[in-house]
Amino acid sequence: MKQAPIKDLITFDDFEKLDIRVGTITAVSEVKKSDKLMKLTVDFGDHVRSILAGIKQERENPYEIEGKQALFVVNLPERKMAGEVSQGMLFDIGYEDKITPCLAMPETTIPNGCRAG
Repeated sequence: MKQAPIKDLITFDDFEKLDIRVGTITAVSEVKKSDKLMKLTVDFGDHVRSILAGIKQERENPYEIEGKQALFVVNLPERKMAGEVSQGMLFDIGYEDKITPCLAMPETTIPNGCRAG
C-alpha cells in the first residue's frame, strides 16, 4: 500500500466537534436504487438510526457485519441518497487506501452510545 500524505493540521477545537460513538449494527439491508449502498440499522443505546454505507461492492458479504459494534460519526446532517435517508457515517478503515475495508470497532463489547475521543 502506498502511504497517503498526512492531511492539513486541524485545531483541537475542530476535532472536538466530531461526535464519534459506538453502535451495534442490528440489521443490514440492501438499498434497491444503489449499486454501492447498504442500509445499516444501528442501535446507539438510547436511540436507533439508519446509516447508509457504501459497502455493497467493498465486501464479499456485506451482511457479515450484522451484530457487530463499530464506530460512527453521529453529528453529520441527515443526507438523502438513493431515496433513503442516512443519519450518520460508518467509520470504516481501508476504503480510502483502496484495500478491503474493515470496521473500526472496540476490542471488547462496551455500551452502545459510548463516545470516542
